[in-house]
Amino acid sequence: MATVNSSIVIISLPDIFRGIKLDPLQPGNVSYLLWMLMGFLVVTAVLVVTLGRLGDIYGRVKIYNLGFAVFTVGSVALVFDPLTQSGGALWLILWRVVQGVGAAMLFANSAAILTDAFPADRRGFALGINQVAAIGGSFIGLIVGGVLAPVDWRLVFFVSVPFGLLGTVWSYRSLRETSTRSAARIDWWGNALFGVGLTALLIAITYGIQPYGGHTMGWTNPWVLSGLIGGVVLLVVFGVVESRITDPMFDMSLFRIQAFSAGNLAGLLSSISRGGLQFMLIIWLQGIWLPLHGYSFSSTPLWAGIYLLPLTVAFLVAGPLSGYFSDRLGARSLATGGLLLVTLSFAGFMVLPTDFSYWAFAGLLVLNGVGSGLFSAPNTSAIMSSVPANRRGAAAGMSGTFLNSGTSLSIGVFFTMMIAGLAQTLPQVLTDGLRAHGVPQAVAAGIGNQPPVGSLFAAFLGYNPIGTALNAVPPSAIKGADLGTLTSKQFFPQLISGPFHHGLVIVFAVAIGMSLVGAAASVFRGPRYIHTEPDTIPTPANAVPEGQRSA
Repeated sequence: MATVNSSIVIISLPDIFRGIKLDPLQPGNVSYLLWMLMGFLVVTAVLVVTLGRLGDIYGRVKIYNLGFAVFTVGSVALVFDPLTQSGGALWLILWRVVQGVGAAMLFANSAAILTDAFPADRRGFALGINQVAAIGGSFIGLIVGGVLAPVDWRLVFFVSVPFGLLGTVWSYRSLRETSTRSAARIDWWGNALFGVGLTALLIAITYGIQPYGGHTMGWTNPWVLSGLIGGVVLLVVFGVVESRITDPMFDMSLFRIQAFSAGNLAGLLSSISRGGLQFMLIIWLQGIWLPLHGYSFSSTPLWAGIYLLPLTVAFLVAGPLSGYFSDRLGARSLATGGLLLVTLSFAGFMVLPTDFSYWAFAGLLVLNGVGSGLFSAPNTSAIMSSVPANRRGAAAGMSGTFLNSGTSLSIGVFFTMMIAGLAQTLPQVLTDGLRAHGVPQAVAAGIGNQPPVGSLFAAFLGYNPIGTALNAVPPSAIKGADLGTLTSKQFFPQLISGPFHHGLVIVFAVAIGMSLVGAAASVFRGPRYIHTEPDTIPTPANAVPEGQRSA
């Protein structure tokens, strides 16, 4: 439920903004668009460690159950948004943040509760199901949003309400605390430094992809630079503080465990590349491939979700199976092999023509889904099995932070790469294309030199970027232009194909590098390791040989 809501809004944004009567592409409104996407992700990334540590102190089931209730309240409030335009957008952003708090409570404690409940020889399969629910939800949300949003945008948020009510009642009635609470004081300094530092960093990345001062992006914006530098400094101070206090929120000593540190590094890199893939494929389908094949721009969000189904199905099949086999074979070979398959899929997407054969595209989606499924469940199981029982809440929160931060970072990293690639070729191509169909030089140059992020966001929202740009021009300035061709389904996709592919090469090259580094980290996680002494930090003497189950 939590991760469906992290992606269902992505595909539903056009209908949501039409519903609240706000044009997100107008100057000054792009921030609403970004915060509708990022607010949920930033909150979950920032709070998940704190809430995992609170689960260790006050009870994991207690925090988890409260998460269902908070999430459901947020969902109900989103359905009944009473405002329109900017007020309506702010209402949605506020209650999405509340949803994010509830989601963080669920993220932070679900893996720890399952690790407590299952013995080591069944833990991989249990955590595999949980991981499939988490990551699979982000793919399923694309389809659910595409189906429901055209009917009524409020259904996008209402769909969570019955599941939230059922989950709240069911969890309070059924779940029992099986872990031993660890008496500790709340780490106020750690919480403050981590929360402010990570929030500043993620907000700076969010605004870094927006134009600033005549530049295509905002990385020279003093506020963005302040957020980036200040956020990194606060996180460094946070690391120093956490290594010196008695009851830290972020237990730095866990990084001495090779399986924990290597698994989280691999998970972070996988999360960044997976998030970037999702955004790039949506833009590729909605902005180019679907219009070229006769789909109207307004219908592309739904069909993009449908055409991405092979990725979802492959992941949902591979995830539980990999969890099952990791109980017998360990995580290293499965997780490493999974990331190598993901790397191959990125290489395939890199050489695929912009107007591809769908069966080749679907084959690469299946390859990526299988690889992601092979990696995710064993990696999570290895991380959670490697830590002491009284630190599982903190460990789950730390792992969740890397996962959610990776998704947030992917927006900044991959949009930056794509915009940088487009900025080299798109202005001239767009200007020449407009001039060839009767648009005066001054108008064509003005549209062509607009920041590429505008074209990306328009395609992402299911709008015709050329039609959107020409609507801002006085009709008298484009009198005599061939508007029928310029605003057709094929003109913009054909025009942008070359520049977009140039950007894709850069994006997927970075994704390949991340996946290879992640695979290397997975190899160096060491032989299978299951922590068997709940009150101590493990030493090499505690290691369990590969393939041997814990007593």
